[in-house]
Amino acid sequence: MSAGRPPEFSTVHAPLKWWAQIRPQRLALHDGAGRLDFASLSQQVEAQAAALQQSGAPAICWTQDSASPLLQLRSFLSILAADRTAAVSDPDWPPAVHDQVLARVADSASSADQMHGPAPSKADSPFYIGFTSGSSGLPKGFRRSHASWTSSFDVCLQSFGDAARETILVPGRLSHSLFLFGAMLGLWTGAGVRLQARFSAAAALETLARGEAGAMVAVPSQLILMLDLVQRRAMPAIANVRLLLIGGAPWNRARTPELQALFPQARIIEFYGASETSFIAWTDSDSTLPDHVVGRPFANVELRIDASAPDQPGLIYVRSPMVFSDYVTVAPDDEPAALLRDGDWLSVRDVGRLDEHGRLHLFGRQQRMLLTQGKNLFPEEVENIIAAHPAVEAASVQGIPDAVRGVQIAVLLRLSADTSVEQLQTWCRARLEPYKIPRSFYVCSDWLRTASGKSDHTRLGRLLRDAPESLQLLNSR
Repeated sequence: MSAGRPPEFSTVHAPLKWWAQIRPQRLALHDGAGRLDFASLSQQVEAQAAALQQSGAPAICWTQDSASPLLQLRSFLSILAADRTAAVSDPDWPPAVHDQVLARVADSASSADQMHGPAPSKADSPFYIGFTSGSSGLPKGFRRSHASWTSSFDVCLQSFGDAARETILVPGRLSHSLFLFGAMLGLWTGAGVRLQARFSAAAALETLARGEAGAMVAVPSQLILMLDLVQRRAMPAIANVRLLLIGGAPWNRARTPELQALFPQARIIEFYGASETSFIAWTDSDSTLPDHVVGRPFANVELRIDASAPDQPGLIYVRSPMVFSDYVTVAPDDEPAALLRDGDWLSVRDVGRLDEHGRLHLFGRQQRMLLTQGKNLFPEEVENIIAAHPAVEAASVQGIPDAVRGVQIAVLLRLSADTSVEQLQTWCRARLEPYKIPRSFYVCSDWLRTASGKSDHTRLGRLLRDAPESLQLLNSR
């Protein structure tokens, strides 16, 4: 068998056996506590898959969420190899939430067993159930087919070239689909994966500095912690990193020059997508790009903007082979129509527009849009501007009912340094139209986040409405 490029694979886990033959001694997984080469990983996965099949395991199996990252990923692969669907829970779920999710997934599996019709092909069959935040408080389970991720791997390699074939550092929990995708990309390419059970900026920098990974997938908060540590310790540049993939939340491009100085040989990629869509658009990070430009669509993605007039913002619809199949834990009465389908087109109700250069401008989620002074305001735009202030770690823009303006704009802040209302308003006036500038600034010391680590704007808004006494009104100077 040739040691060149791998053949076409129809399932996410198929390359494992191929790499075990081509490069058996090559490191496949390492999480600091354990390590497996491709031959050992393949053998163990096959043995566990056979045990699952012999035991008559259900169609949906849960990974070992309390295990180390290496063992959890081995469990995930074994479930796939046994022709089952792997569900990946979050260890931080409260017990009541955990029990509800497990019950609804079991109901979904039971309903699927009762359906008749031709069985889907291997490529079109489900392999993974991940979870994202639901407005009812119960995580939404989204189901994906093999083809949705094999297409994602292929377009990733097509877009970013051989740099995407480097050993990849994955410094986050596999319950976050971004990090699970990054880990599976490292196995898909045969380059191997370095895993972290919990993020450590120091450990991540050490791994990269030792040359143990030439690529990294990260969320913005992790990179900011790494940059801050580098600055405190006056650490040298790391020249062997070739690719950084940034997703999960908007990146503060004001810090891109610092990131490029730390990784002078790296291509720094920001990508935009959603749990339901996978990749949508991407761009090379550039501090001169407007904040709301998220790049051009991936090569296998079609975009449609449903707007009231040409060149105006509208709902973003996506058509691609990478979109998800369906939800598995959402009851009709529990979830508003956050997802729109129009034949093969899908919208998660994000609002944006395409410019004359084919770049997608993302303004925010339709559900969060505020009407103030007769104009539409997307909180995400204001949050990105305020979060770029040196004293601000996170921001959540909320609307307070106002008889004159419709709503009055307020913002909750998590601060990293002292600042004042005047300083923040001056910062905003230089970057925003007057009607978008918040009138009230509140400091929230106990910042609320979703299970995936994003700011929980729904709960923060509820806190402002129901318990404003728990917040500190930022003073003028």
